[in-house]
Amino acid sequence: MSKKISYYTREGLDKLRTELTELKSKGRQEIARQIAEARDKGDLSENAEYDAAKDAQGHLEAKIAQLEDLLANARLLDEANVDTSKVSILSKVTIKNKKNGASFTYTLVSEEEADLKAGKISTMSPIGKGLLGKKKGEMALIKTPAGEVEFEITNITV
Repeated sequence: MSKKISYYTREGLDKLRTELTELKSKGRQEIARQIAEARDKGDLSENAEYDAAKDAQGHLEAKIAQLEDLLANARLLDEANVDTSKVSILSKVTIKNKKNGASFTYTLVSEEEADLKAGKISTMSPIGKGLLGKKKGEMALIKTPAGEVEFEITNITV
């Protein structure tokens, strides 16, 4: 699979590990139960439930392999080592839209941890890419679906 290194917060890494553990234990047990039930219903060549359960098993194993690959290439980011003089991954950035004056605060995280409702945006998103490397007081011209928007970086913390 991929050899792409991904960087995670402690919370994001713990979430991945928990999901993997649940899929390996409860997920596999549930699929095994479904397969056993379907097998008990007779002729496997014409048993749609058995085919569906085997498909679900394949999807589950693919998801497990994907999570194992992600974890094998995951690196924990230490907040103590984040440079707050410029925007980088794990930075909490407050930006001000120069056109309408609206301010937003986002934490830049890996693609897998992004959650806009929680204020976490990916470093690979248009806004994330546009902010990376900028310093407090600098302007960032970011291409959005609504066109180019100019933001001022008003604060950078961890």
